[in-house]
Amino acid sequence: MSEPEQPLDLDRVSELFYEFLTAVAHPSRTDAHDPARNLGNRLRAHLGTTPTDRPVVKAAYAPYDLPNVHLALERWFAQPGRTHDLIGLRGSQHHGDLTLGDILEAADRYDRFTIGAVAYASLPVSADEELACVSCGFYLGTDHDDRFAVLLRGPQDEYGRNKVELEVLTADTDFADRLLADIDRLIREHNIFRGQVLSFEGSEFRHGLGPFRFHPRPALTRDDIVLPTGLLDRVERQVVGVARRRDRLRAAGQHLRRGLLLYGPPGTGKTHTIRYLLSHLPEFTVVVLAGTSISAIGPACALARMLQPALVVLEDCDLIAEARDYANGDQPLLFQVLNEMDGLGDDADVAFLLTTNRADLLEPALVQRPGRVDLAVEIPLPDADGRARLLDLYGAGLGLGEDITGEVVARTDGTTASFTKELVRRAVLLAAERDADRTHPSDLRAALDELLSDRDHLTRRLLGVRGKEAEEVRGTSTGDSV
Repeated sequence: MSEPEQPLDLDRVSELFYEFLTAVAHPSRTDAHDPARNLGNRLRAHLGTTPTDRPVVKAAYAPYDLPNVHLALERWFAQPGRTHDLIGLRGSQHHGDLTLGDILEAADRYDRFTIGAVAYASLPVSADEELACVSCGFYLGTDHDDRFAVLLRGPQDEYGRNKVELEVLTADTDFADRLLADIDRLIREHNIFRGQVLSFEGSEFRHGLGPFRFHPRPALTRDDIVLPTGLLDRVERQVVGVARRRDRLRAAGQHLRRGLLLYGPPGTGKTHTIRYLLSHLPEFTVVVLAGTSISAIGPACALARMLQPALVVLEDCDLIAEARDYANGDQPLLFQVLNEMDGLGDDADVAFLLTTNRADLLEPALVQRPGRVDLAVEIPLPDADGRARLLDLYGAGLGLGEDITGEVVARTDGTTASFTKELVRRAVLLAAERDADRTHPSDLRAALDELLSDRDHLTRRLLGVRGKEAEEVRGTSTGDSV
């Protein structure tokens, strides 16, 4: 029978812990001296010369373009006569400020970098798909008789590199220029953003852009839109009509760039109307900016110019009417938006769709820069017919009769589409709470009494019913009776 192991004394525990900390702080450098993992040796064997003796040609791309650059490299190497080995870089975890030349010198002189695993980043390429993209890797490539290396590095988080970089190590700079020109062409031809609905998000803590998101394209029909007669026709002609007749307009020497301003109280359907337009232009790339993220108008317009036909949606422009763009001489941010709009050529098939709750705040800037917005359309509070249509739209399938519809319409003068939508939802919820099989007119009356009561005054305002209208609507309430 074996002797039981004796517990370690405190001195031995301290000694082992010290050895552990030392190993973590000063890891073994055997990999650096392993010829199979030496970066300089591997590049030298592939290129046939000392890597530091070769010139480096560099190109930079926007931080959100990593999937496009990754896919362009894959397509380039897939052509006949071309091959590549992909290797990773291990060593310093913070090499964002180092050039390829710096890395090669550090690897050669100080064994600082060794060959390791390729770094990947899983990034969205559509609303429901992601792609594993190389975020740091060496492509040891051949193109027939040419031998070269390409370092691809994506953006780093926080205060690291805020761009995508390609650096080509080759004896022939003309070859590197041709390779990078091919990458640019492939990015344009196969851009993953083409035909997508995208949004830029501002970043409060560092320069550049924050999250870059894909959104499903809306699927709305005319039956989903409740506006005064003829109003949607005007909006469609300005945006969809120009797109469908672009060839005839160009032949007649007419410009395609256009600007549409939708204005009116909150909750009347401005954004809903924009979503309808997006539904009927499926081939258009859409870039959505809202509020202070409109400061990304420069990258948005650059993307729209490259991927036209395109729509640039600028929501809630009143929020930036008086904001300052410190990066452009402390001028109003709205002026920067108008400058970018004017910077696109007349033949650019790009439409700017602006929404605002306060047209009075935008008007001075728009008047000073005429021609940027070609059509301004007010989206008003729904009239009696509009409120009846909204009730029918949101209450479809509830079997509401004409009597209750007329009663609700009469009591909701001055309310918004958002108000009607919430009214129907509350009625359905009240029916569910009493475990009823269907929603009855009494549920709708109870929901309306609740929304029109004094205790829901702020709720009405949050649903777009403003000022005098909010008080007048409350005055039509019959109390809390069912």
